[in-house]
Amino acid sequence: MTDDRFGRCPDRRPEAQAIWEEMKSGRPYDAADRYLTDMLMAVRVKTRRFNDCRPDDRAGLDAAIRDILGGCGERIQVNQPFRCDYGVNIRVGEDFFANFNLTVLDEGEVVIGDNAFIGPNVSIYTACHPLEPEERNRCVEWSMPVVIGNNVWIGGSVTILPGVTIGDNCVIGAGSVVARDIPSGSVAVGNPCRVVKALTRQE
Repeated sequence: MTDDRFGRCPDRRPEAQAIWEEMKSGRPYDAADRYLTDMLMAVRVKTRRFNDCRPDDRAGLDAAIRDILGGCGERIQVNQPFRCDYGVNIRVGEDFFANFNLTVLDEGEVVIGDNAFIGPNVSIYTACHPLEPEERNRCVEWSMPVVIGNNVWIGGSVTILPGVTIGDNCVIGAGSVVARDIPSGSVAVGNPCRVVKALTRQE
């Protein structure tokens, strides 16, 4: 897995580095900061390039998605369209597959292990907003990381909220909203997502 870019601020200016570290720290920060909005726009150009690739141009697709992600295994497939905020805060393992319309808001780090299978229309969020409208209107945010283990299947239209860890060998049922940690070896479904059974070795 190449991860030399993972989590690093793409803008080397000291002012950009400072606000980036504040965003990654989990402390409140100004999401409308001009350095962050510049970086967001640059990534939108990259995701546009990926999403506009011909579906049969496998080399072009592979190069374009690797230019977005902070780290990934040698064998990955991401179906178009794909959307994210910064890209470099996302690291995926070997044999990663994401179906159509994966959205990752990666203000915090998103780490996904090997052999992950992501269904269509899945959303992963790390950005948090205040309940108080005055602070929210000032673009105050903070981030919480998401971790997904090895051998995890995320069903279609699942939403994974900030700060969640999903353990190894889990299945998350379609349409679930994952708001709390899911232990390894679990089948979990619902809104909010709850464990309904433990997987056996035979299963």
